[in-house]
Amino acid sequence: MPTHPIPRVWTGILERHSRLAALGALLAGAVTVLAFAPFGWRPLAVAGPALLFVLWAGASPKQAGLRGYAFGAGFFGAGVYWIYYSLHLFGAAIAPLAALITAGFVLFLALFPALLGWLAARLRPGLPRPLWLMGLVPALWVLLEWVRGWFLTGFPWLRLGTAQLDTPLAGYLPLLGELGGSAVAAVLAGALAWVLVDGRRGMPALAVVLLLGLGGVGLGQMDWTRPAGPALSASLLQGNVAQEDKMDPAQLPLSMALYRRLSLEAAGSDLILWPETAVPAFYDQLQAPLLDPLARRLEEEGSALVIGVFTYDPGTGAMYNSIARVGGEDPAVYHKRKRVPFGEYLPLRGLLAWLDAYIQLPMADLSRGHGGWTLKAAGITLGPSICYEDAFGAQTIRALPEAQLLVNVTNDAWFGDSIAPHQHLEIARVRSVETGRPMLRATNTGVSAVIGHRGEVLARSPQFTTHVLTTQVQPRAGITPYGRWGDGPVVVTAALAAVLLPLAGRRRRLSPGRA
Repeated sequence: MPTHPIPRVWTGILERHSRLAALGALLAGAVTVLAFAPFGWRPLAVAGPALLFVLWAGASPKQAGLRGYAFGAGFFGAGVYWIYYSLHLFGAAIAPLAALITAGFVLFLALFPALLGWLAARLRPGLPRPLWLMGLVPALWVLLEWVRGWFLTGFPWLRLGTAQLDTPLAGYLPLLGELGGSAVAAVLAGALAWVLVDGRRGMPALAVVLLLGLGGVGLGQMDWTRPAGPALSASLLQGNVAQEDKMDPAQLPLSMALYRRLSLEAAGSDLILWPETAVPAFYDQLQAPLLDPLARRLEEEGSALVIGVFTYDPGTGAMYNSIARVGGEDPAVYHKRKRVPFGEYLPLRGLLAWLDAYIQLPMADLSRGHGGWTLKAAGITLGPSICYEDAFGAQTIRALPEAQLLVNVTNDAWFGDSIAPHQHLEIARVRSVETGRPMLRATNTGVSAVIGHRGEVLARSPQFTTHVLTTQVQPRAGITPYGRWGDGPVVVTAALAAVLLPLAGRRRRLSPGRA
């Protein structure tokens, strides 16, 4: 008798129609993407994985691995197709090569749910179905999301925890972080799968759903941080320079004039923020003709200027993607640490150097940043991040508890009019919830936004429009549990569950009377 007998209807479908099961997994993965921005159909972050768990129930390790791979192909194929835009439209890669690289990246990412399915089936014998669905599988899900967040520099995109924004489960984010949100969502998916597989025998799972829901609601009533000093006015500049024009040398004087004009329009705001590498030149090239005179003019109006800009170290020859506070008695700079693979550096250059001949991305050999985690401007301490660095919660909290306000400068023009800029804004919202800090987010073409400390979008600029977004923002002090402990508690708990539950299952299976 199988360790996990399932109702005959499921047995018949899954055994006689393995291709149908793989297709179902593929569709479940694609549908799960609708839980994320710009769609925001949040229940699908539970329903999609729940269907996958059902397809894994009773499957062999090989079958579960293949179905997991199909889920991953649908999930990442629908969720990160926009990489093609940056490679073909703006990286000068011919369409077939851009499509091949994008497909390769998607199929590589699909290995993570494939491995998850194989492990879940391999470690299943002896475990009661509830413990397998709501214990072991969620633990493995969290561990694989965690690994994906750092392996080969990391790609922590499309985590289930991100899709818990705007739901009762968002209350877990300041406590457990995005990975903790993923864990809760995966447990709920396991509960739903139990009901789908076992019918009335799985009804106790509804108690788990109720408890987790009520826990999220209760946690959502808590304010982990407090206002720090008076609110300040901030202006986010969105120049809307098209990506195909941005690095053109002929565009440089036009960009300088544009950002000077927008900055003077915003004069009087406490803080004026430019987007990532707003003017495509090095800081020292811009300092005399633009930055120093502009900063002095703005200081007369009581405004501090913070910009995204390239910087160069003549001593080492290193080039950085940076955020700089211009002017003042103590100029400061933050250098980007998490560089974009294939965009800001070429991984495994010895093996992949041939790609340079086919993909032409400007400033693709930037150095990894170093130094402090905060900047001071407008009388407060900022927690800076550049572009997709805001996808890394463990890095963002390095600025706490000193940082009173998060700032992010971004250039999502690389991805055109796709879902990527909306996904990126959603990820930034998670960082605000996790840290209990508002965020100022200035982008080249959108979506520029002011995010509240609970992740709410307080104001935003229209996409693909030249715009100055001016509003009030309240700095905050204190620290959330996630800000203090990071991902450690969730990862350790998941690892212990992934080890101890299979051992318990093995002991149960080998105990007298259960051979």
